[in-house]
Amino acid sequence: MVFVLVALVVLALLASVHRYVWRRFVGDTTAPGSTLRKVGTVAAFVLPLLSLGAMTSGRIGAPFWLQQVLAWPGFLWLACLLYLTLALLVGEVVRPLLGRVLARRDAAAAARTATGTGTSVPAAEGAVAATASGTRPRTEELVPAGPPRPATPADRTPATAPPAEPEAEPEAVRDAEAAAQAETEAKAATTAPGIAHPSRRLFVSRVVGGAAAAAGLATVGYGTHNVLSGPSVKRVTVPLAKLPRAAHGFRIAVVSDIHIGPILGRAHTRRIVDTINSTSPDLVAVVGDLVDGSVADLGSAAEPLAGLRSRHGSFFVTGNHEYFSGAEQWVNHVRELGLIPLENARVELGGFDLAGVNDIAGETEGQGPDFGRALGDRDRSRAAVLLAHQPVVIHDAVEHGVDLQLSGHTHGGQLWPGNYLAELANPTVAGLERYGDTQLFVSRGAGAWGPPVRVGAPADITVVELASRQA
Repeated sequence: MVFVLVALVVLALLASVHRYVWRRFVGDTTAPGSTLRKVGTVAAFVLPLLSLGAMTSGRIGAPFWLQQVLAWPGFLWLACLLYLTLALLVGEVVRPLLGRVLARRDAAAAARTATGTGTSVPAAEGAVAATASGTRPRTEELVPAGPPRPATPADRTPATAPPAEPEAEPEAVRDAEAAAQAETEAKAATTAPGIAHPSRRLFVSRVVGGAAAAAGLATVGYGTHNVLSGPSVKRVTVPLAKLPRAAHGFRIAVVSDIHIGPILGRAHTRRIVDTINSTSPDLVAVVGDLVDGSVADLGSAAEPLAGLRSRHGSFFVTGNHEYFSGAEQWVNHVRELGLIPLENARVELGGFDLAGVNDIAGETEGQGPDFGRALGDRDRSRAAVLLAHQPVVIHDAVEHGVDLQLSGHTHGGQLWPGNYLAELANPTVAGLERYGDTQLFVSRGAGAWGPPVRVGAPADITVVELASRQA
């Protein structure tokens, strides 16, 4: 029941966001019935359906080719939706400010026009003014006065004669009156307080919408490039009090969250293997979330892992996504590729113990983490390094005397501002922190889940160099 309610809330939120994005990008900027309005409206329905298909196709067992077809547009649209919405929200602040600037500019232009014509009154306007005051415009020429002329019979008009008919109002005067009235009404309509001129409102909507689209899409393009160009290499030195001098400088290449799947395939795996091998590590630690799919669909994409090279081998622990993809089959497959799975197990190396625990997602299958089995009977005078996918098990690591825990899972937030949400669910989102006598290092990961986009959390492979305090 709770799942259904959460799903309904999420769907309602997505529908509201899509409605808002459509209104700002399509409804406010295009004419009703126009081709652009129709295309934008169709996209507002099709794109969310592609996203829904991308998120569910793998879980319902859709053919892998269909998963690949849906994944790129569906997941990329989710990233676009996020950053387009954020850009539009910023635009809501800019929109009224830009409207006021344009209104003041128009008012200033109108004032300058009025000032420039105020000293000269056109003849037609004069005619209108004269008519309005009840006087007739004087059009006769003035002539000099002369001697009085003799009276004529026409001058002796009887007092009872009917008054003369008034002259018809000149047509030019009527036209001038109509023009003046129309101009007054137009000015009142465009300068009424709180009412934006329609053309000005359309201009503001298009400017803000265009800027938001450019910013949002550019951000997604930048983030996609970050993923497809492959992870960078980071280096961190971690001093361990119990590490003997002989193990000083031991280098562990930590890689997590590779997420081989419908989008990131064999070429992605090859880039990661080549990057790891270029660091010449002493040991490779693959810390969970290797895949998003079954061995049948992705086994060949994982095969480049067989090319990993290090002095003491490559080790693997499960992440939560392995349990969505057939964890047992993947454990067997990585073993065939030459990696050593640590399923609640431990190996003793020359200068320290290396342990690994299953991910907590395995508890649903009775295969969760077992710290007692992995660490319970060891010699605590030796340093211990633990591989555990999720940082949240750090308190169990502290209880069992672990010196260093290596984790992933968070992606560093992957899509800003997702890092703030990741902080709510994880003790550490990225980097090295200390919890009592135990240090926790969290990798941002080498791949991406969902949208192949990273913003504010670049992909990385970290070379952790152990340092002895006796050196």
